[in-house]
Amino acid sequence: MNLGRMDEVSFVLSLILLFGSVLLPVKTDPIEDKRALLDFVNNLPHSRDLNWNESSRVCNQWTGVICNDDKSRIIALHLPGVGLNGQIPPNTISRLTELQILSLRSNGLTGPFPDDFINLRNLSYLYLQFNNFEGPLPLDFSVWKNLTTINLSFNNFNGSIPSSLSNLTHLTALNLANNLFSGEIPELNLPVLQQLNLANNSLSGSIPSSLQRFPNSSFSGNNISSIVPMLAPSPSNTPVPQAMPNSRRSRKLGEAALLGIIVGACVLGIVAFVFLLAACFCKRKSEVRLSGKAQKGERSPEKGVTGSHDGNNRLVFFECCNYTFDLEDLLRASAEVLGKGTFGVAYKAVLEDATTVVVKRLKEVGVGKREFEQQMDLVGRIRHENVVELKAYYYSKDEKLMVYDYFSHGSVSALLHGKRGENDRIPLDWDTRIRIAMGAARGIVHIHTENAGKFVHGNIKSSNIFLNSQGNGCVSDLGLSTLMSPVAPSLSRSAGYRAPEVVDTRKATQPSDVYSFGVLLLELLTGKSPVHTVGGSEVVHLVRWVQSVVREEWTAEVFDVELMRYPNIEEEMVEMLQIAMACVVRMPDQRPKMSDVMKMVEDIRRIDPSNRMSSETRSESSTPPPPPVETESAATQN
Repeated sequence: MNLGRMDEVSFVLSLILLFGSVLLPVKTDPIEDKRALLDFVNNLPHSRDLNWNESSRVCNQWTGVICNDDKSRIIALHLPGVGLNGQIPPNTISRLTELQILSLRSNGLTGPFPDDFINLRNLSYLYLQFNNFEGPLPLDFSVWKNLTTINLSFNNFNGSIPSSLSNLTHLTALNLANNLFSGEIPELNLPVLQQLNLANNSLSGSIPSSLQRFPNSSFSGNNISSIVPMLAPSPSNTPVPQAMPNSRRSRKLGEAALLGIIVGACVLGIVAFVFLLAACFCKRKSEVRLSGKAQKGERSPEKGVTGSHDGNNRLVFFECCNYTFDLEDLLRASAEVLGKGTFGVAYKAVLEDATTVVVKRLKEVGVGKREFEQQMDLVGRIRHENVVELKAYYYSKDEKLMVYDYFSHGSVSALLHGKRGENDRIPLDWDTRIRIAMGAARGIVHIHTENAGKFVHGNIKSSNIFLNSQGNGCVSDLGLSTLMSPVAPSLSRSAGYRAPEVVDTRKATQPSDVYSFGVLLLELLTGKSPVHTVGGSEVVHLVRWVQSVVREEWTAEVFDVELMRYPNIEEEMVEMLQIAMACVVRMPDQRPKMSDVMKMVEDIRRIDPSNRMSSETRSESSTPPPPPVETESAATQN
């Protein structure tokens, strides 16, 4: 009887569960949000296919879409570089009222700032950089009270910067650089703001006191003063003019006025002279001759370059360079050592007018003056967005110097390996590493086309790759290997990057550049240096280690643990690994051409990235990506 009763109870419970499973609501796609995105994509031309359709699940399958935990609303939309063109259709994205992250960067979007974005009250991250938006910004930003990051750089926005930005109390990053904003910068009392970039607009006036904690680079390229004007004396402290009854006092006043006239004339003369110098520098190759000898043995502060030179030597500038200093100014500059490399020492030099440059002091130069100048002339003519330009050079018997712009973001080596294991380290995300690889590949391809297709870089490594203003890789230190005396492999800082044939012949070639680039790719993938020690004594060569791991089919062990936090990038990493392995084959004639390598790297990025919320949230707010690293610069370690 009891057993029968238990069977009845079990039967009833089964029925309850069955009906409960039918009657309980089933989690489905957010229908309204899905329709809004379909309206958006169906009314906006785009060059890359999106796997958005009625029959697929928006939360689990649609490219770039992230939903909340219960799949009821869309909270993030990532569509960077998918070829969107034209104006955002009204009443589409604005219907995603729970949206927290919106990334439409690097497309061809046009028109004004969408008015109906006012409905996106929950936005925390807004990335619209690298588009063609125009017109003024909304006057009232306080409707987006949750915004923590705004990046509107590299558009055509104009008008004034809205003072209502001060109401965004959670804002930590604001990038309005490379637009057409005008007028004065408003007081923006944003106590938690950590990153600010207003460079390259048409702003005027002075930097408000609330923003003076940011470096001058945040405001460069505008018509503004980096120093707040001095306040006028208060009335109580203003001297009251006294009457001067006698002629002696009148004569003194006349002498003062005359002196003022003379000083003013001198100032005007100096200004005219400076403009004349600037015009001279805009010739194909302008030369600043020394007015006299530097004192022998003179050094600029903090371990600068020596000053033992002949009066006939000169500092040679290239291509309408806007620098207006000579060697004497360089000798007087405050300098600090940035790095020591195979070919010399790099210094960060800050001149008296606050101009900051990198001065590379070469060592072991094995050629004469004529051959040196010919090579500098060839290097100085190279112009490409992914190649660090040589601005000037100097040659004497005792000193050989090269002058570059200062890159505040630092070298790839510093960004990749610096502060490993420390809590405050900001890892390089996968998107940034791909941009580094693509930019460096494009730069090297351009270098290989120079000198009738015979030019060789000869020193490719992560400490010679920097981030340009777009956050892409930029190649430095080209063409120096042909000027230097042969360096023994055991003494070379580039040993891990050198192709096997270079170790034997000491002669770099374009195929050896391909090998070095392959090592750079392995470095980006693994996070390891080309030559490193394990356990304090065992020396490990990166190429051999990767080859052995891949041979044992443990490919997953290759990748940097810092990349493991980003979802859905395994396919891209494996493709990058395959490219790197093709570059570092032992026989030079079996390596691909650099132009083919570039195309393969670019093809990786054509794969649609999906659901990379953690990766893009970190990377999009910094284009150029990582925050400035003041201890690194162009050509730090050669």
